[in-house]
Amino acid sequence: MRIPYAPTEPADPTPENEAIYDRIRERRKPRPLIPLDLALLHNPDIADGYNKLMGAIRNKSSLSQALAELAICYIAVLNGATYEWTAHAPLALKAGASREALEAVLKGDVTSEAMLSEDERMVLAFTGQSTKSIKVEDALFESVKARFSDQEVMELTITVAGYNMVSRFLVALDVTESNGKIMEMPR
Repeated sequence: MRIPYAPTEPADPTPENEAIYDRIRERRKPRPLIPLDLALLHNPDIADGYNKLMGAIRNKSSLSQALAELAICYIAVLNGATYEWTAHAPLALKAGASREALEAVLKGDVTSEAMLSEDERMVLAFTGQSTKSIKVEDALFESVKARFSDQEVMELTITVAGYNMVSRFLVALDVTESNGKIMEMPR
């Protein structure tokens, strides 16, 4: 990492900071704090806000978890965020994404009708446009709106935006010293 990780216990152990560490530990259970947490915990208030937002995106969304994880994995590929890929590729498979779909994402072949469903291609096109161009073309946005509820469209949008933030943070600070490492399919 390009700066040292924050300590696993608050440097300033006020009741507020202790509560923040506890909330983050609770979300990570049964795992300990991860390197991303320790990078963020240089500012406990920012880490707390991050934890709440990303926890809601991951755990309170009605969008298909498999589609969300494929989008997150594609963001990792587009932004060169190896740590993000390594963390989320197994989650995509666990959520029900096929190995073929995940392999297509890893190869950047997100238009393959043979490997991807129509919904997957649509979500990945949205993810690609939002990540690379920021603006999603009207025709694609209308297709997404016709297929998904307004809530799901918002959840897809915040998932893509949120995980672009994550990938940019991971890469800029080289969290886990993963920059430049090869992204591989999970076993």
